[in-house]
Amino acid sequence: MMAQQQIIVSIADQRLQLRKNGKVTIDVMIATAANGPGEVSGSECTPRGRHIVRAKIGGGCPIYTVFTGRRPTGEVYSEQLRRTNPDRDWILSRIMWLSGQEVGKNRLGNVDSMRRYIYIHGSPDDEIHGQPNSHGCVRMKNADVIRLYDAIDVGVSVLILEGPLP
Repeated sequence: MMAQQQIIVSIADQRLQLRKNGKVTIDVMIATAANGPGEVSGSECTPRGRHIVRAKIGGGCPIYTVFTGRRPTGEVYSEQLRRTNPDRDWILSRIMWLSGQEVGKNRLGNVDSMRRYIYIHGSPDDEIHGQPNSHGCVRMKNADVIRLYDAIDVGVSVLILEGPLP
C-alpha cells in the first residue's frame, strides 16, 4: 500500500507541513501573499482550499537556479544579480505548480489557481519567511523547497488553510 502524502499550508501560521500517513515529515516556515488570502485572478492573494501539485519543474537544476515563465533563465541567483534587478519577483530552485480542485472556488473561471500561476517555489533565503510577502505563491527557502520537491510526486494533495495548522 502506498503512503498517503499531503501538503498543508497555513496562512495564519506561515508554515508548510508535509504529512505522510498523518505524520509530519517536513515542517518549515514559508511566506504567502502580502495581500492575504483570496482566489480572484489579478488579486495577488494566496488561494485557499484543496489543490494538487499538477507539475514539478526544475528537477536536477542547481540550487538558486532562476526561473522565468517556468523555464530556467541560465542565471543563478546572487546578491549582485539582485542588485541589478531590484524589482524582480524571484522564482528559484524548484517549482510545484498548483491546480485547484474546487470548481468555483479555486478551479475554472476567474478563480483558477493554475491559470493564476500559483506555485510553491524557492525564493531568496534572506527574504523574510514567516510573514506574508509574496504575490500569491507559497515561497520557501531553497534547501526546503528542494527537500519538499524530492519528497513528493505529481498529484500530491495540497490543502491551503486560512487558519492555523490542525
